[in-house]
Amino acid sequence: MASRAKATIFDIAREAGVSKSTVSLVLQGSGLIRPETAVRVRKAIEDVGYVYNRGAANLRKAHSNVIGMVINDLTNPFFAELAVGMERVFQSAGIVPFIANTAENPVRQEEVLKSLMEQGVAGLIVSPARGTTPSAFRRLELAGVPVVFAMRRLPESRIPVIAPDNHRGAYLAAAHLIAKGHRRLAFFGGTSDLVVYQERLGGFREACDTLGIAARDVLVVDGETNRRGGLACLETALTMAEPPTAALCFNDAVAFGVMLALRKRRLEPGPDFAVVGFDDVVEAEHYMPALTSVAVDTAGLGERAAHVMLKLIQSRTTRAEDHIGAVNLVVRESCGPDLRTRSRPTGTGGAA
Repeated sequence: MASRAKATIFDIAREAGVSKSTVSLVLQGSGLIRPETAVRVRKAIEDVGYVYNRGAANLRKAHSNVIGMVINDLTNPFFAELAVGMERVFQSAGIVPFIANTAENPVRQEEVLKSLMEQGVAGLIVSPARGTTPSAFRRLELAGVPVVFAMRRLPESRIPVIAPDNHRGAYLAAAHLIAKGHRRLAFFGGTSDLVVYQERLGGFREACDTLGIAARDVLVVDGETNRRGGLACLETALTMAEPPTAALCFNDAVAFGVMLALRKRRLEPGPDFAVVGFDDVVEAEHYMPALTSVAVDTAGLGERAAHVMLKLIQSRTTRAEDHIGAVNLVVRESCGPDLRTRSRPTGTGGAA
């Protein structure tokens, strides 16, 4: 069987006990090969980890001029902004970017990755779908295709990651809410199978612990990472005997959902319940009220991911250092007034 080096047609031929020309005919879908021989060759292809490039002329080239951008959720404005940053760099470099949306579906993601590999893609920037395991990128690594993760890392994976400082961002947000006088805080959205969730929740918890918030006054409500998730999280929180007065949301989309849910209850985001998002998408500044959010320089992260990918391709390697981008808290109206300067109103169930 072939070694960890990139497999070739010769490896397949040796594994299947056939000639190189027979392997080529099977790869081309020729009907001249006996079915039992074709089955044996296809099994050998899987065994040696060979990836068929449909552009035969690319078989001996270092790379093509196509780079795949595989995004987990293009309906989230954050990822659309991230993709724009990547595309800007690729266009100036004469690279053709191919964008695919996996809709948080690892099965769809696998199909997209396989198709791009077969098309001879030069490299891939991926924001992995929920439920992705490191083994999903095994064939890419064996084939020597450069991969960069954007925003989301996978446990025990050596693939380079471009992401913001999630822990620090969440710490800054929670510390701001505590400084405004809030003593019952919540973290809304996301699930524990995401490393980014663990990082953001970790920063939130550290701030609460360090700044004197009792564990019983910290509420964590898991949920979808979209507006619908925000709606559900807020409803869950307000059923508590002592509901929180403020929340850090997993991302801005969740925060927008929380503010919609507050309005449905005739509560005002800010004065009646403080809301902070994460990512600082363009919409945050223009929302009513304007959303306080952790800014991560979305377009800049996209540009960095693209530059790292170009460098990997040019140096013909798959290894690079992780990049953890700086963050800062952009304070707007959704946090409301300082609770220390006024008494809390009653009867709102979640006054802030």
